[in-house]
Amino acid sequence: MGFFDWIWAMVIFFFWIMALMVYINCILDVFRRDDLGGGMKAVWILVMFILPLIGCLAYLVTRPKVTMTDVRSLAAAEAASKAVAGVSTADELTKLAQLRDVGAITVPEYDKLKTKLLA
Repeated sequence: MGFFDWIWAMVIFFFWIMALMVYINCILDVFRRDDLGGGMKAVWILVMFILPLIGCLAYLVTRPKVTMTDVRSLAAAEAASKAVAGVSTADELTKLAQLRDVGAITVPEYDKLKTKLLA
């Protein structure tokens, strides 16, 4: 087996892995969606098992761009980022000072963390 045969085998292998990942993601997406009923989920799964390539392509073409599940996930991610953004530098400095006062961190550690926080 020559060098180019190995390269060609690797290309085929990676395309098979990519096709397998698309197939698995399509099946997981069918189960994850809340806007499909149980009967429609069963139909999509059967179509994907009987005709994997055509079933996955048909599912990807007919799937809406944004589903209600996607909207819920985006709203949860946005709420989490707002919650994280609500912590200010002053709050962090107060927490560091409290940790220093109780002895959880030493004064040099406090100074190091303070400069890191303010930088």
